[in-house]
Amino acid sequence: MTGRNPVDRGKKGSKLHVLSDAQGLPLALGVSGANVHDSQALLPLVLGIPAIRSQRGPRRRRPSRIRADKAYHSADRLAWLRSRGIVPRIARPGIESSEHLGRHRWKIERSISWLFGYRRLTVRYERKGSHFLAFLGLAAALTCLAKLTT
Repeated sequence: MTGRNPVDRGKKGSKLHVLSDAQGLPLALGVSGANVHDSQALLPLVLGIPAIRSQRGPRRRRPSRIRADKAYHSADRLAWLRSRGIVPRIARPGIESSEHLGRHRWKIERSISWLFGYRRLTVRYERKGSHFLAFLGLAAALTCLAKLTT
């Protein structure tokens, strides 16, 4: 058999990574190549979270727990999250079905659909990743504004 490998190793395109709060508002955004494993995007997303305002006490720099799908499951990523006091709630490959999103994971899917409601993000026209990330940040800001004012 010759030609390209039938799996995603040489796939062109980009992936969108979103970390959101309990209401589904985006906190951190990331873009990676389509041929990069999702677990590699978890660390920059967690480190990119801004200070979270809480009802009382000091502002927190990280959430108390993270929910993610199977693609973010990795032993070293789980250990890294636990070492920072974050409880990982990540679906385990081969054990939990990906057909059922669960009580909490549907919120991130809703957040991503809010972002892809902007036409500029559905098809990537920009060649540079920084330009696409800027439009993604603008869409996230508009989404937060729309959801917080209603």
